[in-house]
Amino acid sequence: MTAAPRTRIKICGLTREADVDAAVEAGADAVGFVLYAKSPRAVTAERAAQLAARLPPFVTPVLLFVNGGALEVIASLARVKGSIAQFHGEETPEQCEEATGPDRFRYMRAARIPLGAAGAGFDLVKYASDYSHAQAILLDAHVEGYGGGGKAFDWSLLPPAVDAHLVLSGGLTPANVSDGIRILRTRCKTLSVDVSSGVEIDGPGNKGLKDAGKIRQFVAAVRAADASFSS
Repeated sequence: MTAAPRTRIKICGLTREADVDAAVEAGADAVGFVLYAKSPRAVTAERAAQLAARLPPFVTPVLLFVNGGALEVIASLARVKGSIAQFHGEETPEQCEEATGPDRFRYMRAARIPLGAAGAGFDLVKYASDYSHAQAILLDAHVEGYGGGGKAFDWSLLPPAVDAHLVLSGGLTPANVSDGIRILRTRCKTLSVDVSSGVEIDGPGNKGLKDAGKIRQFVAAVRAADASFSS
């Protein structure tokens, strides 16, 4: 019997101490802070540093940027110790490299996949090659704004083989994350998952406010999916 593969989990869009603690307690591998002022989940670099200071060893803080300047990105990453960048705007490979550098900080690059049948036209293989210095390519739905829309693209339309570490995002919930893992796990080097809106408190005005119970359910669903791959 082979060991079950382990899907890494990131809980994104955190704004409160209690939610950071809930993510850690549930077993998240990474937590995300949105450093994009137009997002309802936005925090400052100073606030992200305060929240990240609560993290135990081996839980990684991730800072999400949207078309930020290189100096801003570098300063924010330096402020939040141990963090990596997630570029979620229109950043070119050259801009990502400028803002992190080969000897500075690691980064992930978000790929915004069109909804519906149009998703088949997104060349993920080329995209991953263009951003070959990224630690991973994060897959999100192309919606108005930049992420956090709670929309899922058609996972089945992605290429059968991508030479990259992938992070599945966009519209994930405790109810559907196992399907995403099943569809995509064998199509890439490794697969991780990233959830934000799918673990938030129900109701308008609650973006950035997480539900500890939903976080636990999400992590449990991922672990159950992992276990189903053992043989």
